Amino acid sequence: MTKEIRIGTRDSELALWQANTVKDQLEALGYATQLVPVKSTGDLVLDKPLYELGITGIFTKTLDVAMLKGDIDIAVHSMKDVPTQLPHGIIEGAVLKRANVKDVLVHKGLDFLQQAGTIATGSLRRQAQWLHRYPNHTVVDLRGNVNTRMQKLEDNPWNGAIFAAAGLERINLKPEHCIDLDWMIPAPAQGAMLVVVKQEDDFCKETLAHLNHEPTQQCVHIEREFLRTLEGGCTAPIGALATIKEDQLHFEGALFSLDGSHKIEVTQTISLAKRQGFGAHCAKDILHNGGAALMKEIKEKLA
Repeated sequence: MTKEIRIGTRDSELALWQANTVKDQLEALGYATQLVPVKSTGDLVLDKPLYELGITGIFTKTLDVAMLKGDIDIAVHSMKDVPTQLPHGIIEGAVLKRANVKDVLVHKGLDFLQQAGTIATGSLRRQAQWLHRYPNHTVVDLRGNVNTRMQKLEDNPWNGAIFAAAGLERINLKPEHCIDLDWMIPAPAQGAMLVVVKQEDDFCKETLAHLNHEPTQQCVHIEREFLRTLEGGCTAPIGALATIKEDQLHFEGALFSLDGSHKIEVTQTISLAKRQGFGAHCAKDILHNGGAALMKEIKEKLA
């Protein structure tokens, strides 16, 4: 245990919380660690919606480059931000136990739900699901880290903004005036943290194996396989959630049109032992039920 493990992370409060969680767990096992914070393109360019930037892995690419250059040994990510195809030479080291998977609405009062209103979110998935439920509302783009987005909500005349519950809870930023959006299907791997490592780094691979939470890993792999088969990337209006109860695996997934008017969904339960290829199977069900044409339409509109 003589090697110091350099942990790459974005430098937002939430990203640092996540990296420090990994740091604490590794140090509890007796390993020496050091945090190496960097800024990603996604943190620096805040005046454009994510889909307009046209970069896969906008929050992860900077750390990927740092790892491949040898500046860091491992990197910690919100797993929902990570492309389903990792760069050549980088592999999954550990998936930590999942936190709250839900989306929440931070609001300034709920009267607007029955009339016209304006909601802020930088996520096409959240936008499409909100408009599916509230087609008379307006959705505006909201970018930045959690703290920045919360401040923008306060500074603008919007009725509310949508956040991941896990992010707010991790840094104690969840306000009283918020509600769980139980009806909104989360992003694939929402609430999970991923630690990646170089494929050739046997020391760190063996070290990270101690942090892996297998039930979470099984669920997020199915969700990400669903996403990858739909060819959605990180910004398409796709929701997916796999849950395990006893020896049964339940899956709920959906693809939405950008304006929320069209929804194609799948809900299935199988034995956990039969999970191999289940995410792809559910995605193909969507594609065969009109999803292929809808994905084509979405890609043309975002091009």
